[in-house]
Amino acid sequence: MRTFLAALALVALPLFANEKPAPPADLTSPPPDAERGDDGLITKKLSDGTGTEHPKTESLARVRYTVWKSDGSLVQHVPEPRSATIAVSKMLPGWGKAVQKMVVGEKQRSWIPFALAGDKLKEGESLIFDTELIEIVELPVAPPDVAAPPADATITKSGLAYKVLRPGTGNEYPNRRRKVVVQYTGWTPEGMQFDSSIERGLMAFGLDNVIAGWTEGLQLMVKGEKTRFWIPARLGYGSDRSKPQSMRGMLVFDIELIDIK
Repeated sequence: MRTFLAALALVALPLFANEKPAPPADLTSPPPDAERGDDGLITKKLSDGTGTEHPKTESLARVRYTVWKSDGSLVQHVPEPRSATIAVSKMLPGWGKAVQKMVVGEKQRSWIPFALAGDKLKEGESLIFDTELIEIVELPVAPPDVAAPPADATITKSGLAYKVLRPGTGNEYPNRRRKVVVQYTGWTPEGMQFDSSIERGLMAFGLDNVIAGWTEGLQLMVKGEKTRFWIPARLGYGSDRSKPQSMRGMLVFDIELIDIK
């Protein structure tokens, strides 16, 4: 049986000694000019950002960050050029509150007390985050033309309909033997979102290992392109009884082709 998608493994690469960031000098003693909250959260802006909006609880935030425990041990390090897209609501409570104070481009240090660290600490411990807010990611919403392809959509001989939402910058088209990296969201014609990589992160898969509508559609795209596809049941899950009834009809996908392997 064909699988639909295979997740791109975000492997934690080993860090060489010169890549391991040293704990900041104020690890356990926040400076006097740091902002202190009544709940014990302490934050200090390290550099200004260029944005004007702040993430909300329901936002996704694309960030780079480093985390230490108060004893100086390194917990996690996501350095440039890597980044992670995380729902603010799924961050540790204190980190989420700290990130909501930031604007895009800003760098911040935050001291997260035991009470705001969820179940990640022992009594008396705290976490120190250095965070860079790269982007506030909009949550996908069902497009207005989700029920049927619009008049300006292109329809192939197989019945696959598509419309380019954003032209790409590449000039190479993947063939069915290639592997691609994508960002995507899928809806039923009723507007029910049933899958999205936006929160999980980029996905990588071979074009010979997905539903026929994806195999055909991705071969029409170039790197950097974003396209909406209306995939008829016979090119999707129409005959797959392991899928819920809602997914065995036409499916609509917004797909962004990030890379071709």
